[in-house]
Amino acid sequence: MTTYAESVPLSPVPNDDGIDAAVAAARRVVNALLHAGADSAAPMTDLARDLNRIAAQLEEHAPERQERFVGMWAGRPRHDPVTGPENALAPPLHLHGLPDGSVTGTVTLGLPYQGPPGCVHGGISALLLDHALGVANSWGPGPDGMTGTLSVRYHRTTPLFEELTIRARQQSSEGRRIHTTGEILADGQVCVSADGIFVAKHVARPVAQDEGGR
Repeated sequence: MTTYAESVPLSPVPNDDGIDAAVAAARRVVNALLHAGADSAAPMTDLARDLNRIAAQLEEHAPERQERFVGMWAGRPRHDPVTGPENALAPPLHLHGLPDGSVTGTVTLGLPYQGPPGCVHGGISALLLDHALGVANSWGPGPDGMTGTLSVRYHRTTPLFEELTIRARQQSSEGRRIHTTGEILADGQVCVSADGIFVAKHVARPVAQDEGGR
């Protein structure tokens, strides 16, 4: 790990146009649909027709799956479901690396991520922490790798519509075994904590057919 005097952005920065802008608009649509609900006076049937027309246009111009895989992994990934500006499923979470080797970030989650009324779904909390722990491994002093086990403890409900702080740190590494921990906090209180064991291995990135891909 290179030592820095201040925090360093670790998540992709969204652009104001192109696919990032289209994805931001899609997130707005999903939020608006959930807020409107089935009893809304909005012309849902007409909206469905318009949205299907947009989807068909995107599908018409989409490359083959393998080609898209190669494009996704050609540089720094921007498509993951936690921080990816190209993924409408991502809130997105913005993570920063700190000089002490830990990572931190903030995010506010809305209705698309609801579990119990007014609270974040437990699976979403686990997703955010799994990703944050992985980023902490990349930023921290030891090796990084893939999730082996992830133990999640729910201390209290995690609120929607409030800024959440996510923190993670690599605790130790021995051989291929990596131990990393993290937590989600609301208003300074721990809502969820995670303890992860990672394995120092990686899946090969996709390559184009003329580069040896299949």
